[in-house]
Amino acid sequence: MAGLHTSLRPQPPSSAANHHSFTAKLLLLLTLLPLSLAVFAFLLQWRGGGVDDPISRWSPDESHKFPGMDSSPLATVGHLASHSSDCSKLLGRPNAASFPYYRDWKFKFDADLKPKICITTSTSASLEQILPWMFYHKVIGVSNFFLFVEGKAASPAVSKVLESIPGVKVIYRTKELEEQQAKSRIWNETWLSSFFYKPCNYELFVKQSLNMEMAIVMARDAGMDWILHLDTDELMHPAGAREYSLRQLLLDVPENVDMVVFPNYESSVERDDIKEPFTEVSMFKKNYDHLTKDTYFGMYKESTRGNPNYFLTYGNGKSAARIQDHLRPNGAHRWHNYMKTPNEIKLEEAAVLHYTYSKFSDLTSRRDRCGCKPTKDDVKRCFMLEFDRAAFIIASTATEEEMLNWYREHVVWTDKTLNLKLLRKGILTRIYAPMTIIQGLRESGVFGSIIASAQGSLSKDKFLASIESSNSSRAAESVSFHSRKIGKNTESQATARKVLETTSSLFQEVAIPPLSPPVMMDGDLKIEA
Repeated sequence: MAGLHTSLRPQPPSSAANHHSFTAKLLLLLTLLPLSLAVFAFLLQWRGGGVDDPISRWSPDESHKFPGMDSSPLATVGHLASHSSDCSKLLGRPNAASFPYYRDWKFKFDADLKPKICITTSTSASLEQILPWMFYHKVIGVSNFFLFVEGKAASPAVSKVLESIPGVKVIYRTKELEEQQAKSRIWNETWLSSFFYKPCNYELFVKQSLNMEMAIVMARDAGMDWILHLDTDELMHPAGAREYSLRQLLLDVPENVDMVVFPNYESSVERDDIKEPFTEVSMFKKNYDHLTKDTYFGMYKESTRGNPNYFLTYGNGKSAARIQDHLRPNGAHRWHNYMKTPNEIKLEEAAVLHYTYSKFSDLTSRRDRCGCKPTKDDVKRCFMLEFDRAAFIIASTATEEEMLNWYREHVVWTDKTLNLKLLRKGILTRIYAPMTIIQGLRESGVFGSIIASAQGSLSKDKFLASIESSNSSRAAESVSFHSRKIGKNTESQATARKVLETTSSLFQEVAIPPLSPPVMMDGDLKIEA
C-alpha cells in the first residue's frame, strides 16, 4: 500500500520543464539559422574567402562592374554629357575592365552556335557611330555584317578599320556596283516601281532595296539563318527572350515562321546637346502595337505635342527574315518571297530602338543630303514623312537660333511633368540595356583596340582627319540612280521578264515604305503613309 500511495502522490512538474526547455531550444535554433545563412552568404560573396569568382579572374580591377550592376543605370553614363563627339575618344581608357566577358574584341563566334544572324545596312556614317552600333549587335548575338558604304563610311581610314573586323563585309558604291545593280530583276517588276527616279529619300529607298537583294545572296553564301536590315541609328532590343540575346529570341521562333516583325520605339531626347545618342538617351516612346488602344488614343494629343504624327518618323517597325529560296526585299522595312506569302509574326515585347533626330545636327545633315527646294510642294518629291518635310524646310530657311528653338519645341522633351505622366501611363518607357552595354564596351577598350590594330603606319592625326572627311575617292566615282538610265542590257531584261511570267501576281506585294503610326481623324482610325 505504501508503494501504491507513493505512486499516487503528485510528482514534480518535470514534463512542463521539458516543454519549456524544448521551446527555448527551438527559439534559439530559429534565431541562429538565419544568422548562419547570412554569414554563409557573406562568405560566398567575399572575394578573399577562397571562393572562385569567374569575374575576378577576368577583371583585375574589382571596382569596375559589369554594365547594369550599379544601383542606378544612370551611374554608368552620367559623365558622358561633357564628352566631346570627337572620334579620338574612341581611343581612350583601354585598360578599364567594366565589360569582362569579351576579352577578345574580335568576338569570334563558334561555328556550332545557332541560329546565325546577319545585319545589312546602307550607311555613310562615321566610325564613331558605326563601331558602337556594330559591337552592340555582336554582344546580343549577330555574327555577320554586310555594310554598303559611301561618304564618311567609305573613307580609307574608316573602311580600313571596318574591313579588319571578322564577320564584316564592306561593299563600296562604285560604278561597277551600280552597273551590276542596274541588271537587277527589280527594275522590271512593279512592287518597287513607284519609287523609281525620284530624289532624296525615294532614291535611298531604292538603293537600300537593291543592296538588300545583294545581301540575301551574301547571307546564303555565308551560311546565315536570319537576315535583318537596320540603319546605323537603330538598335535591336531583344526584350522578352530568356536572356538579353537576339540569338535566343530567334532560336525560340517556330520553324514554320518565315519573318519576324519588330515594332519600333522612338527616342525621346531630354536635352538639345546630345552628342552620343546610344549612351545618353534612355527614354523612348512605345509603338502603337505595344499599347492598348485606349491608352494610345486617350493620350494621343499629349504624346504628339503638336507634331504631325505620334512618331516623328516611321512607325511600322523593321523585320527579320529566315534565309530561304526566293527571298526578296519588300522595301527597307520588310521582306517578301517571290513564290509564296510568307508566314509572319509580330513580337509583343522585342523592339527596334530608333534614335531619330536625337542630335540637333541631324537637322542640317538631312538638309545637306538633299537638293530639293524648301517649299511645301517640292519637299513632297523628296520625303515620304511629314515631319521630315517640315524639318527640311526649317533647316533650309531658318537661322541657327530659330532652328534650335524649333528643335527644342518639336523634338526635345523638356516638360518633366508631362514626361512623368506619360511614363506612368506607359506611353514612354526607360530602357537602359543598350546604353550600359555600349558604355561598357567603350570603357573596356574594345573600340580603341580595333582602331589601334587597323591603324598600322597611318599617323593618328591623319587617321582622325580622314574620319572627318565626308567623301572618299571611292564615293566620288558613284553616280546617282535617278540621273542616268538604268538597264541598258536588253538581254538581261528579257530574261527577267521571262522569269516573271512564271511568278504569280499574287506574291507581287507593293514595297512597304516608312509609315506613320495610326492617327485619329474625326474619331476614325486611319493609317497615314
